[in-house]
Amino acid sequence: MDKTAEPGLLPQGLRDILPPEAGFEAALVERLMACFAARGYERVKPPLIEFEDAFLGTAGADVGRHTFRLMDPVSRRMLALRSDITPQIARIASTRLAAAPRPLRLSYAGQVLQVAASRLRPERQIGQAGIELIGPASPAADAEVVALAAEALSALGIAGLAVDLNLPTMVAAVAEEFGFDATLIARLKAALDRKDEAAVPVLAGVHSATFVALLRAFGPAPQAIARLHALDLPGRAAAERKRLVEVVGILKDWYPELAVTVDPVEHRGFEYQSGISFILFARSVRGELGRGGRYRTAAGEDATGFTLYTDSLLQAVSPPASPRRLYLADAVAPSRAEELRREGWVTIAALVAAPPLAEAQRLRCSHALIGGEIRIVEP
Repeated sequence: MDKTAEPGLLPQGLRDILPPEAGFEAALVERLMACFAARGYERVKPPLIEFEDAFLGTAGADVGRHTFRLMDPVSRRMLALRSDITPQIARIASTRLAAAPRPLRLSYAGQVLQVAASRLRPERQIGQAGIELIGPASPAADAEVVALAAEALSALGIAGLAVDLNLPTMVAAVAEEFGFDATLIARLKAALDRKDEAAVPVLAGVHSATFVALLRAFGPAPQAIARLHALDLPGRAAAERKRLVEVVGILKDWYPELAVTVDPVEHRGFEYQSGISFILFARSVRGELGRGGRYRTAAGEDATGFTLYTDSLLQAVSPPASPRRLYLADAVAPSRAEELRREGWVTIAALVAAPPLAEAQRLRCSHALIGGEIRIVEP
């Protein structure tokens, strides 16, 4: 028998989300969006699919590797099924909202589909919710975005939050000052990203000490910054260090309890970032809750933002208590049913003739309205 013909079978990395998890996820997303809106981030809703050249022109080659493509039978042009929403927000900012005043604060929530899963994230369809801050290039803008991510997660009740700040352009900035070509820079970045200290002298030669020191300059922010200050960094790299110090200082003033770490050579997943980037973690969750950072839009505007992954958030947030379900065995006037719902009941109307208590139990109701009286349904 061909297993692909089984009606319940789904492609690898995809799954049906059933009650009550689907409702829990929707409520969680709306709580995030309310938090974003209260800070001035207005919601936009880009389409699930768009022209390939527009999407990939904004997103870059890295996002392109994760993107499904198909032919549009109407326009006969190639389409891209979004694998990330951030490039779409950048496109909207550069086109539909090009004349809107800056700073432009936008929020979003939706599903994305990726070609392949990763070891840590086996799902290929992922829920995203996040914000983008378009226009300002200041350290205060970087700090606002990191702080809002931490605040939104804290508002969901997630404890043990940690933010890992990264400088994905730092290695290239140093290497370019030393005259390294693009091929060598790419190999050096890959070695540093996988923390392969033994490969650094082979690649960097007489400049290896600087890159080894960068590799070792990770950990809690105070110690990492002290190690970075001990380095004689050239040109643009020194400016990136200065910005990092400012952002960490702002975060310490705003959220002294937030655990902040630094890894200046991490760049996986940050290939199109142009400045300070970050990853969000929590003690109770394996893997990332989300990530964000600074980039440039296709129109050349400075921007920064973050994306939270709803599947990870579901692991970190305690599910709500089960709602009180009331089986309406009696014929109830709509006004009475509405009154019961205002009191907090979920009402389940009787549609078949059956013993009311048994039917209430079958339909997972904790109570039943029988003869005008609300009665407990024994489990």
